[in-house]
Amino acid sequence: MTASATAAAVHPAADAVAVTRDLRPLRLITCGSVDDGKSTLIGRLLWDTKAVKEDQAATLRRDSGQQNDLGLPDFALLLDGLQAEREQGITIDVAYRYFATDRRSFIVADTPGHEQYTRNMATGASTADLAVLLVDARTGLLEQTRRHATIASLMGIKQFVLAVNKFDLVGYDQAIFDAISHDFRELALSLGVRQITAIPMSALKGENVVYPAGAVMLWYDGPTLVETLELATVRSAQAGGFRLPVQRVSRPGESFRGYQGTVAGGSVKPGDSVVILPSGMIANVKQIVTFDLVRNAAVAGDAITLVLDRQVDVSRGDMIVSLDAQPMTGLEFEAQIVALQPDGIEPGKRYWLKSGSRRQRVSVKPLSQLELSSGSWRSHADRLAMNAIGKVRLSFDEPAIFDTYDQNRSTGAFILIDPDTHNTIAGGMIAAKRSGGIGIRYEGERVVLSLPADLADQIMASELFANRRDEADVRRMTSAQATELFQNAASDI
Repeated sequence: MTASATAAAVHPAADAVAVTRDLRPLRLITCGSVDDGKSTLIGRLLWDTKAVKEDQAATLRRDSGQQNDLGLPDFALLLDGLQAEREQGITIDVAYRYFATDRRSFIVADTPGHEQYTRNMATGASTADLAVLLVDARTGLLEQTRRHATIASLMGIKQFVLAVNKFDLVGYDQAIFDAISHDFRELALSLGVRQITAIPMSALKGENVVYPAGAVMLWYDGPTLVETLELATVRSAQAGGFRLPVQRVSRPGESFRGYQGTVAGGSVKPGDSVVILPSGMIANVKQIVTFDLVRNAAVAGDAITLVLDRQVDVSRGDMIVSLDAQPMTGLEFEAQIVALQPDGIEPGKRYWLKSGSRRQRVSVKPLSQLELSSGSWRSHADRLAMNAIGKVRLSFDEPAIFDTYDQNRSTGAFILIDPDTHNTIAGGMIAAKRSGGIGIRYEGERVVLSLPADLADQIMASELFANRRDEADVRRMTSAQATELFQNAASDI
């Protein structure tokens, strides 16, 4: 089959007058263990989709030196730009590239496979809609393969392409492909991933990347990598309630006060009722202003200045949210984190937690750690070492504001910063708000005891409480009042 005939087979509608095109770019990452061919795969994608310009191609041929047996340049050099990467033949930093087909455009992140640079892989996964997980057909799933798959799933990626690469080196053996595919599907099921496409390929030769493998794999009748990417879905950030983390208060004059930030979720329009957290104050949206115009609406990803219909106390780090779809507020949350520094996570140590424009003091208590070999969680983890994936409890000095990560990536993610070194020591995702606990505070000679509602009702109904009812002062508060109470208590300490 000629190249043009093959292209027509891949894109049967390419010669049509109109081609259905998805205007939303798909963000994807390539991940997997070291030397599994991630950079070569992306380089081949760029080459075969004509995303490499003539001057780039000339430079690539020059830098490749002696070409391989196929007469092709070293495609990995399109991604590995650092001198250390080229000297060692590995990927260190995340490299982003752009390419397009007739049907849609793509933003691809090439992430490193070395365990030492796992933090860079987590960075690339944090914004991706799909993960292309490469596996060397000669070695199968390795520990780093499992680690990358786990991190990608924790980062909310639910679409996986299992690229069984270097398939030409195992004689295009279908049994090997079936065995690796079975092993990965078992791993994916344990991670809650259901959308999997397994593709046997040779990134170097371009087989099943953009063009079908043809006669060498007659037993495979599935899609190529590009066909799979063209049909993938983009995760929408517009679902759920409106979220605007306030980055700056704009006061160019006495007559104008606006709150600036990037919409992190949902949508908003003039007239909508909103709540300022953590204060709980309510206002209506009067105006939405951008750099050069006044807008009728704003959606996730828009950088805006929000003007409210009344004077309220709003500062950097606050969040303006929908009145009818508010995030969680509380002092304790459950989260999953990936430790990114050699010192790991020290139990009881106080860190800075950064989420959006808000920074707070937090203590971290490890609860369990994932055993990559078995896929099970080991309870009562004393500490989390570098690259460990763990479940933790976050305890704050003042109310924190989060969505779960599954609901909103922007307002459900955070990083932990070491206050001594200022290094980012972990990245995390909020799993749930911890149920209310018991709190004790003193007001003069009185003791204020805060209890979960169900426990408080049981105590109030008990005979012991009934006998001493005159000595107790029961106060029922709204969530906004409780938040204010906790803030005042924290400021007194």
